[in-house]
Amino acid sequence: MRTHRGLKAGAAVAAMVLLASCSQNATPEDSEPDAGSLDKFYSQQLNFEDCAPPASNLPPGETGELPMEYQCARMDVPLDYMNPEGETAEIALSRIPARSADPIGSIVLNPGGPGFSGTEFAATTAGAWAQSDITDRFDLVGFDPRGVGASTPAVSCFDDDEREADAISAAISVLPHAMSEAATREFYENCATGSGGENALAHLGTRDVARDMDVMRAALGDDELTYAGASYGTRLGAVYAEMFPENVRALVLDGAMDPLAGTKERRIQQAGGMQRAFDELAKFCAAQLDCALGPDPAQATEVFHSLVRPLIDAPLPAADGRELTFTKAIGGVVLGLYSQEAWQPVVMSLAQLRDGRGDPLIALNDIYQDRSADGTYANTLEATGAINCIDEERHSPAQESALIRAVFDASPFVDFGQSVESARDTCEQWPVEPTLGYPYATEIEGLPDTLTVSVTGDALTPHQGAINLADALGGSLLTVEGEQHGSIIAGNACVDDIVADYLIDLVMPSDDSRCVL
Repeated sequence: MRTHRGLKAGAAVAAMVLLASCSQNATPEDSEPDAGSLDKFYSQQLNFEDCAPPASNLPPGETGELPMEYQCARMDVPLDYMNPEGETAEIALSRIPARSADPIGSIVLNPGGPGFSGTEFAATTAGAWAQSDITDRFDLVGFDPRGVGASTPAVSCFDDDEREADAISAAISVLPHAMSEAATREFYENCATGSGGENALAHLGTRDVARDMDVMRAALGDDELTYAGASYGTRLGAVYAEMFPENVRALVLDGAMDPLAGTKERRIQQAGGMQRAFDELAKFCAAQLDCALGPDPAQATEVFHSLVRPLIDAPLPAADGRELTFTKAIGGVVLGLYSQEAWQPVVMSLAQLRDGRGDPLIALNDIYQDRSADGTYANTLEATGAINCIDEERHSPAQESALIRAVFDASPFVDFGQSVESARDTCEQWPVEPTLGYPYATEIEGLPDTLTVSVTGDALTPHQGAINLADALGGSLLTVEGEQHGSIIAGNACVDDIVADYLIDLVMPSDDSRCVL
C-alpha cells in the first residue's frame, strides 16, 4: 500500500465527500480590492532558506535528507482583501529548486482537500517527477493554504484527545451527524476560539486562496502562473482561472471537481462513486479464500454492516488503550478506496476485524485522519470543515436530513443504520455568507489552453465532472483508464509525458489522447 502524500491527499477529499457537511447558498463577492493597496504584498521579497523536509516524504527507513534541495519561506497576505491595511495571514511555502540554471519559472502545487498540506506535497511531487524534465525546468512550490498546516492563523477546533474520540467526525460527519442546534453552535465557537477568531474563519474560502496564489505568483517573480492541482486543487485552479485569466500560463487539473454541480448534486455523485469503488473492492475480496465480506459481492454491503455497526455501541479495544469505533472503521475502509493498490490492506484489515482485532483498521484510519505515531493529529479535517463552511451551499435541517439520506442511498456501505431526521448542517452557525458560488469558472474570456486529467474509475471525482470542467475552461481533457483517484504523480509514463509536454512547451494532447494505469 502506498503511504505517500499522494494517497493521503485523497483522504482529504474523502473528508469532503463523507465528512464535510458545511454548506451554503453561495454568491461570489461583487467587490474587488483596490490594486494599489495591495502593492506591498505583491512586491514582497520571499526569503527561501534550506529547511528540514517533512518526515513523511523521506525514503522508507531514512531519517536524513531528501535527495533534492528543500527550502522554506513565509509570505504575508491580507486576512481580508477588502481591508488590506488590517490583519494579515502568513502563508507557509516550500520550494524544490529547478535543476537547470535557467528555469522557466515556478509550478505552484496544491494536493487537494481542502485542508491538506501543499508544502509536503511539493516534496512528494518532486519525488514522483524526479526523472522528468519538469524538475529540470521548474521550481516546484508548495504552500499550505490559509487555515491549513503551518500557515497562520491555522484552523483548530479540538485537542488531540477530542480528535481521538472522533470529535472531528461528530462535528462535520455523516458518521454520525450533528443532531442539535447547540452542537452546531459549539462547533463554530470551538473553531473560532482555536483558530484566531471569527475574522479568521470568515476568510478561508477558495476565492481568498486564489487571491493568495496571485500574490504568490508575483512574489515568486512569475508574470504568469503555472499550476498543478489535484482533487480540490482543481477547484482552486479553476477559480483562479475565473478570477485572473490574464495571469494564467498553464493549469494542470487532476481528478477534477465538477464546476457545474452544487453541493447536493456533487455529494450524491461522489457518494455513488464511493459505493462503486466499494463494490469493486468486494469483487476483489470475493475472489480470495475466506473473504471477510463473503463470497457474493452483491451481499457485501450487508456483511460489512454486520462487521462495523456493532462498533457503534461497543467499540473494539485495541493496542495502547485505543478503540476501533464505527467511525474509525469507516475511515480506514474509505482510505483504501482511492486506488486498487490499497484494496489488499483493506481486505486483510476486515479479516482481522472479523476475528476480533481492530488495530489494522485503526492504522488505516490514522492515515486518513493524518494522525502521527506520537498521537498528534494534523488539522487537515478541521480545515476541511471550516473551508467548506465558506465554499458550500448551506442547508436547512430538513434539507440536510434529506441530503444525508440521499448520500446513504447512494453509498449504503457507510449508512450507520440510525435515523437522520434531526440532522443539522454543522455550518449553520457560521455568521458569514459563502463566497464561492455555483456554477463557477464558466464563460471565462482570454484563458489560454488548460489540461484536465481524469481517471475513468475515480471514486471521489467522477469522470463526468472532468469532462464538464474541461468544457467550461475550453481546454483539453486527458482520459486515463483505471481505478484510482488522480494520476499525475502515479508514475505512469504516458501521463507523465503528456503533462511534461504541456507544462514545458505548452503542447496540448490530441482530443482522443488516452492513457492506461
